[in-house]
Amino acid sequence: MPFDIKNIARPNILTLEPYTCARDLFSTGTLLDANENTHGPSIPDLTEAEKSLELFRYPDPHQAELKQQICDFRNSEASLPDSAVKIPNGKPLTIANLSLGVGSDESIDSLIRCFVAPGREKMLICPPNYGMYNICAKVNDVELVKVPLDLTNFQPQTDLIIETLKADPSIKLIYLTSPGNPTAVKIEHEKIIELLQAIEALDWNGLFVVDEAYIDFSPIGSSVSVLVNQYPNLVVLQTLSKAFGLAGIRLGICFADPSVALIQNSMKYPYNISNLTSDVAIRATTKEALAEMRQKVFDINAKGKKLIQDLLALDGLGKQVGGFDSNFFLIEVLNKQGEPDNETAIKVHMRLAEDKAVVVRFRGTELGCKGCLRITVGTDEENKTLVKELKAVLADI
Repeated sequence: MPFDIKNIARPNILTLEPYTCARDLFSTGTLLDANENTHGPSIPDLTEAEKSLELFRYPDPHQAELKQQICDFRNSEASLPDSAVKIPNGKPLTIANLSLGVGSDESIDSLIRCFVAPGREKMLICPPNYGMYNICAKVNDVELVKVPLDLTNFQPQTDLIIETLKADPSIKLIYLTSPGNPTAVKIEHEKIIELLQAIEALDWNGLFVVDEAYIDFSPIGSSVSVLVNQYPNLVVLQTLSKAFGLAGIRLGICFADPSVALIQNSMKYPYNISNLTSDVAIRATTKEALAEMRQKVFDINAKGKKLIQDLLALDGLGKQVGGFDSNFFLIEVLNKQGEPDNETAIKVHMRLAEDKAVVVRFRGTELGCKGCLRITVGTDEENKTLVKELKAVLADI
């Protein structure tokens, strides 16, 4: 059965008339149509750069310039000779494939609201995974179906996912994180394609969402975002919060088939991307900025490998769990018997935070992560502080 958005989206969403913004029809001239305060903000020390953003104006509701720059960025990566994922059949990404949100979380929530009927339909997740999937499902009265990752390598179990879809046609969304959080393991792109092809053969009426928040810590050309024009069931989420170092601007990116992107753009809140966010994001995705981002990722990778080796040498810590396809990793905390232990890990976590002002995340309750702390790679100085203080805490537990 060919992909048809009418068989996937909720009927009330299909008939939705998008909000008409003041800038949809006219964006230049003497603009007296949007009840903006043309006298400007009441900030005495506003800089010239801030003034140039015309913060008294509503932002561009369509963000065409930013979307095009993001498309160019991903298309150019997929065109490199050593790119793992290539542009399929001469169909590069265009702005029709994109919607933007306030972080990836806005898209996670809006996809559920668009495509899963509350109280009747379900979504499938593959734990261990990002916690917002659970929260958004709960808020939207959507039941979760869980198909765990293979805990030997933290890759999806394709056969089990397909069996679950066959057994339960009420499942409308699949969420998969690559690289994983908290596992820091990138899902092999061959695995994703295998799952997409199996879904295609199944004639399943739903969407397969790959959350690539940390993808730019992986080798260039790892993103499957360029495949959305080949596999219309595929949706890919990204953000500038991680490798781009811009968590404060809260920009999320959703790549999808044009019919899916159109619905996402129709139901978003008007002017959801601010002038400040748009300006910084455009500057962050220039060729020069991308080159600098890649250098910083290289440095983070090198610092992370050294940090992992330093921590593995400490008494009281076990093995690294998962991978390091991101800017964080998992490591086990051991009890007196030399076993991964949640109680000991919680004590270490709290002592680090309360006594040493070093904050990491306890992730021991996640599937396959018993006794684990999730540690983000910091600066050289921060990493040295972590090793020193963690060694002291472990000796005292």
